[in-house]
Amino acid sequence: MSKFHLYDKIISPIVTEKSTKISEHNKIVFKVPTNADKKNLKKNIEKIFKVNVVKVNIINKQNRTKLARGRKVKISGFKKAIITLKKGQSIDLTAGI
Repeated sequence: MSKFHLYDKIISPIVTEKSTKISEHNKIVFKVPTNADKKNLKKNIEKIFKVNVVKVNIINKQNRTKLARGRKVKISGFKKAIITLKKGQSIDLTAGI
């Protein structure tokens, strides 16, 4: 399996206030494609970052409309994965891949 194929299952890390707070509990949040599943995601994360994944939670954010400056704006939905790592391990998102 090539490295390029492994990176297809991870679009980008999500760095928000909430995701930074849960990183203290060995959890990392990634934006993933809509066809991603837990088993493949776990294998890919372990191969790319060389860490042990304990658990994978996937959340599907739906499309929604928002009122901005008096107009309705469509916000596209996405899928995100919360990866729980083994205690003592971490992924440094600031260093790059």
